[in-house]
Amino acid sequence: MAGAAEPTDCTIIIVGYNSADSVEGVLDSLVGAASGIAIKCVLVDNQSTDETVEIARRRSDVEVIEAGQNLGYSGAINLGRRVADPQSAVLVLNPDLVLERDAIKHLYEALKDPGVGAAVPKLLTADGELYPTLRLEPSITRALGEALVGSRLPQRPDWLSETVRDVSAYDVAHDAAWAAGAAMIISAECNRAVGDWDDTRFFLYSEETDYARRVRQAGYRLRYVPAAIARHEEGGSGRSSALAALLAVNRIRFYEKYHRPPATWLFRLLVILHYALRAHDVSNRRALSMLVRRRKWSELPGGIPG
Repeated sequence: MAGAAEPTDCTIIIVGYNSADSVEGVLDSLVGAASGIAIKCVLVDNQSTDETVEIARRRSDVEVIEAGQNLGYSGAINLGRRVADPQSAVLVLNPDLVLERDAIKHLYEALKDPGVGAAVPKLLTADGELYPTLRLEPSITRALGEALVGSRLPQRPDWLSETVRDVSAYDVAHDAAWAAGAAMIISAECNRAVGDWDDTRFFLYSEETDYARRVRQAGYRLRYVPAAIARHEEGGSGRSSALAALLAVNRIRFYEKYHRPPATWLFRLLVILHYALRAHDVSNRRALSMLVRRRKWSELPGGIPG
């Protein structure tokens, strides 16, 4: 692993929050995943109350930054970017991943393809099952499909689904609109061009949707690299009803950022329909309550006003 004075090919930013049960797994996997890539690892801790910081500080291969508060995912990434080598790629990782051998190497090599500014791996469960992490740009028709069909009918047309559910799509490298944000490498040039992640709107969830869109707006492509594999422990950071509500609300925040009010109102109604049709679940009822009462959005994690 690269020391502070050595040239760095890739700066790895891991966002920690009460990650003591999982963080050693991802840290132990980095060297084998890099395979000759000079890396620097930075763990940004969002005021954990467990032993996350102590575990990381016992290691000589990790620089620890204590945020002093919970900045959310985007805010912690931005703090990590401040200490990243400006000439290196940046790899953002969840703490509950384990990278398979050569995963970072494959992602880094994907950035050598002209026009590729970011790349994402194939994600598997701890048991080796595929996570359907590839996504399509949110739209009115896709919100309708998600509301009425959900995860059923995986072979339905792309214009009726926000998630790529065809498992064969996960076997071949290709450009993608965006992907779930557990792991993403960004070239040095793209990192400079796109700048900070949007922590004014997105405390958690939809920040990767927004960042990928800005990557494309800056003239770069996002590449899916199935040769790079990471295993993800589902729910490693927990999922409360408040976080489920934030996930729903941030779908609206993202869409609103790039669309005019009439389209946003229709999109919001379709997201409301999605949760209304599934209101038997307590988390969905909480999300539904928040979706229809915008003035309450500031009560969600992060405290971002509606």
